[in-house]
Amino acid sequence: MKKVLILGGTTEARQLAAKLAARGDLDVTLSLAGRTENPVAQPVPVRVGGFGGAQGLADWLVEHNIDLMIDATHPYAARISANAAEAARIAGVPIFALRRPGWEPVDGDRWTLVDDGEEAVAALGDKARRVFLALGRQEVAAFETAPQHAYVIRSVDPIEPPLGVPDATYILARGPFAEADERALLEEQEIEVIVAKNSGGQATYGKIAAARELGIEVILFRRPLLPDVPSAPSVSAMAEMVDHFAAPVEKRGV
Repeated sequence: MKKVLILGGTTEARQLAAKLAARGDLDVTLSLAGRTENPVAQPVPVRVGGFGGAQGLADWLVEHNIDLMIDATHPYAARISANAAEAARIAGVPIFALRRPGWEPVDGDRWTLVDDGEEAVAALGDKARRVFLALGRQEVAAFETAPQHAYVIRSVDPIEPPLGVPDATYILARGPFAEADERALLEEQEIEVIVAKNSGGQATYGKIAAARELGIEVILFRRPLLPDVPSAPSVSAMAEMVDHFAAPVEKRGV
C-alpha cells in the first residue's frame, strides 16, 4: 500500500482523507498543526503537532516511507506550505496541493484589499466604527492599536488573552455559516465593516454575500504567495490526481 501524508486542518482535508481511505489501497495519515483546541473527528489516523521546519518534515517523510504528501492546509498557512514544498524536495517525495480558489468580487461588493493586520487597521480609519473581525487568534492582536472601534470577534477557539480594547464582544463558532444567519448577525450587531481573509469556498462566504446585500464594507486580506507545486482546486480533482499517481505505471498513459 502506498503511504500518503495529508497536511490538514481544513474541511477539504478531512473530506479528502475520507475519500482516499475508502479506496482501500492507500495508507493515509492526516497531520494537524494542533492550533485548534477541539478539532472535529477525522476519518483516518491523525498526527498532531509541528515537525520542526522543512528539515524535520523531510526526516519524518523518509522515516515513515511516505510515497506522497498532499498539502491541504488553509490558504493562509503560507509558512507550512513553504516548508512542505521544501521538505518534499529534500526527501525526494512527490507533493500535491489542494488549493481552494479565492472569492472574486461581484457587483455590489465593497472590498478593500490589504496584506496584513496593520494595513487592515489603517483601512479602518480614525473614526470609531463597529467592526466584525472574522479572523483567527493570531491576527486579532493587531487591532489593539485601534481601541476607538467596537469589535465583534468570532473565532473557533477563545481569544486568549482577550483583546486589549474597551469594547469587544466574543463569539465562539465553527462554520459553515448560512447567509441568512450572517445577515441577522450583522444587523443585530449593527456592523459597519467586516475584516476577514479571502478563504474561498462556501463555508464562510455567507458573511460576504450578506455584506453585499446590506452595503457593508469588507476589508479582505489578500491571499499569500504559495509554492508552485502540482495542485487541484477541489477534493474531487485532487482524488483524480491521486488516482493517476497510485495507478500502475502501465495504466497511467505515460
